[in-house]
Amino acid sequence: MNTPNETTEVPLPIAPSAPPPVLADEEIDIDLFAKIKLRTATIESVEAVPKSKKLYRIQVDLGEHGKRQIVSGIAQHYTPEELIGRQIVIVANLKPAKLMGVESQGMLLAASTDSDGALALLMPDKAIPAGSRVR
Repeated sequence: MNTPNETTEVPLPIAPSAPPPVLADEEIDIDLFAKIKLRTATIESVEAVPKSKKLYRIQVDLGEHGKRQIVSGIAQHYTPEELIGRQIVIVANLKPAKLMGVESQGMLLAASTDSDGALALLMPDKAIPAGSRVR
């Protein structure tokens, strides 16, 4: 029994650990992610898509995986001269799609801000052979 001057420590309840916040609308498992083939590519040529202010037709080299054409909406962020020779990361196994009548055989990866729409291409931080797998 406690006397009036004595205090009894009451253990604080332990809060259950909360899961980390989800950054996307839907989580995927590692098996689904493994199906996405990310590869490095070197930009060989860039030209504007006729009748479009946003789209470029970009020819990329994937080394032993060949060359292909990607259509991307980055024309308002980069000039063709800024892009030629750069190494980028692409989704290599994306189903081809037509944009403004031009077939795109992949997708380049870029980050953008929600506030002002600034865009930054995802690129290796050092030279690596074209077609290298991104993991």
